[in-house]
Amino acid sequence: MINSELVKDKLYEEFIKPTNQRKNYIGIEIEIPIINLEKKAVDFSVVHQITQKFLNQFDDFKEDGIDYDGNAYSLKNSKTDDIVCYDCSYNNIEFAMGREKDLFSINDRFCEYYSFTKESFEEFNHTLTGMGINPYRKYNNHIPIPSERYLMLYHHLQSFENYRDLPFPFHQYPEYGMFSSASQVQLDVYKDELVKTINVFSKIEPIKALLFSNSVLFDENKHLTCFRDVLWEYSTHGVNPHNIGMYDVDFKDVADLHAYLESLNMYCVMRSGVYINFPSINVLDYFKAENVTGEAFCGGEYKQIDVKPRIEDIKYLRPFKFINLTFRGTVEFRSVCTQPIKDSMSVAAFHLGLKEKLDELEVLIGGDEVIYHKGYTATELRKLFIQDELPTFVDKNELCGLCGDIVDLASAGLEERGLGEEVFLKPLYERIKNHTNPGKNLINSLNNNIEIEKLIEEYGKPCDI
Repeated sequence: MINSELVKDKLYEEFIKPTNQRKNYIGIEIEIPIINLEKKAVDFSVVHQITQKFLNQFDDFKEDGIDYDGNAYSLKNSKTDDIVCYDCSYNNIEFAMGREKDLFSINDRFCEYYSFTKESFEEFNHTLTGMGINPYRKYNNHIPIPSERYLMLYHHLQSFENYRDLPFPFHQYPEYGMFSSASQVQLDVYKDELVKTINVFSKIEPIKALLFSNSVLFDENKHLTCFRDVLWEYSTHGVNPHNIGMYDVDFKDVADLHAYLESLNMYCVMRSGVYINFPSINVLDYFKAENVTGEAFCGGEYKQIDVKPRIEDIKYLRPFKFINLTFRGTVEFRSVCTQPIKDSMSVAAFHLGLKEKLDELEVLIGGDEVIYHKGYTATELRKLFIQDELPTFVDKNELCGLCGDIVDLASAGLEERGLGEEVFLKPLYERIKNHTNPGKNLINSLNNNIEIEKLIEEYGKPCDI
């Protein structure tokens, strides 16, 4: 048993103390589905060939993760800290760009990596596209990468049948990490602005749903533009709703935020290089226990094992909030779907620009009556705004005006940086003008009998900036 005050101090040290440093870096992670154009499962042997080809093309990349079969699933550039890896399975590739001070440097490298990789896949009649859910997921083999983390993660998601008496139903897609893709942004946030950043950005999550939704569950659900939200919320990650989604509270100060961290759940730790998965448990309750019974993958099967909590286990506390605090002193924005590839930098540009105009954004959204003061929380509004049709209580023209005002603020923030990064916001203005987003465009196109192959090609076109 570990003293609760020690655990609370460790939470502060790991999540909040790193924000004491004033930095201003940008980190971007873009997950992208791999598609076999023959309408068959992605050929993993092709994936491994292209991984090797990428290593041969880009000399500064080295193998950084090897699976149990001897295949590289992660490559890292020692000079830039860029990582090219596969996320959850070999059906999904991720470009995690090393931190930079400007978006153009990140974009240049991302476009180079993406174009090379896409062209390489197309030699084998495979391709990449910018969608938040793999449009050919029904053809794929949903097999996790044979590595400690991904086997544990899939085991955790498959364990939904072991939970009873929860106030929500689980969905039936424990493999969703193998067919859903996100575009994540990490920004350095100083401690004095931490609470305000989380409070204010939480309130614009419904607006982000309108601007960025791009995950349609093809063949099963064609009225939600961002089905990714459902996949996270109604999975084992959502056993404790504080671990996912939005905060839905206004934090008064850092102490309030610290208390929220204490309300989160854990579901795994590692011992001797082996992950041990256990039923989701509150972090303070975990450390109060003498032992926690979990399961570890040993000799081709899962075996029960008892774990004695250690204070260092805090590093295995992994919430998946829309806005996450990280151990790096950054705030990670993770509610946005992968975008059409040519629009990839719009996500980071939006968040970076608004971070520069946080006070103005607070005033704007604090005085809003277009979506707020209608009887709905931010979470409820986001759930309404990922529908393909808007609720009737919202005036569409006024809503477009609010979206435009928010993107204008982002543009002003980028203009003050003096680097020309506001050019990356152009797709958002087009979406506002046309009252649409990539997810709505997909739904409308499919309803108009446009072939999915054309949409895959369009959403996968390389960067044009």
